[in-house]
Amino acid sequence: MPHALIVAHGQPSDPEPAEAALAAYAAEVDAFCDGISVGSATLAAPGRLEARLDALPEDTVIYPLFMAKGWFVTSALPKRLGARAIQILDPLGVDADLPGLAAAALQNALAQHDWDAAETNLVLAAHGSGRSRNPSAVANAFAADLADHLPFRSIRVGFVEEAPSIAEAASNAGDRALCLPFFACTGGHVLEDVPRELKSAKFKGHVMPVVGDLPPIKHHIARTLSKAFS
Repeated sequence: MPHALIVAHGQPSDPEPAEAALAAYAAEVDAFCDGISVGSATLAAPGRLEARLDALPEDTVIYPLFMAKGWFVTSALPKRLGARAIQILDPLGVDADLPGLAAAALQNALAQHDWDAAETNLVLAAHGSGRSRNPSAVANAFAADLADHLPFRSIRVGFVEEAPSIAEAASNAGDRALCLPFFACTGGHVLEDVPRELKSAKFKGHVMPVVGDLPPIKHHIARTLSKAFS
């Protein structure tokens, strides 16, 4: 049976909860896969990735549950693979289908609130970086592509680690507003930084799940893995 491994960053200060959460995530993807065994490992759990790979065949495929094709995906992860000739797929955040999938989830949220996109502001809460322009470039490109799918009144992008902040982006968003956390997993930034920033902005709208937890995403990852082995 072909094997796939979903790899995420994890939480260096406390690796096990994030490791367990990713394992549950992978189990859901596994349930959607026909004939592929899907496991998981975080980079933050010491030795966990290597131990998983040692137990898997060389034709295992890695799916990076990241929002940018940055240092972790292009440098840290390949280095951890060592001499293993394992295929690394593109991460979730740069998937060409992601804007359309997110738009479908956002449209469902709009319908549940009986809101029209043209009268609704969207706040995209992203990570950003003080050292690299790549994460913000990916988030801004996603926002531009999303605008082609849904005619929001505005799409405002704010970041945890660079300007403009999430609080700045969310200020004066009004009652008809959605916030989409542009994160692959629900970690510390999503549980602490994003709510704090939204509170500071007096955000009154609806907060969506992180992109990685939107309803269509796990099905899409399963399809992506199936295509990798076809």
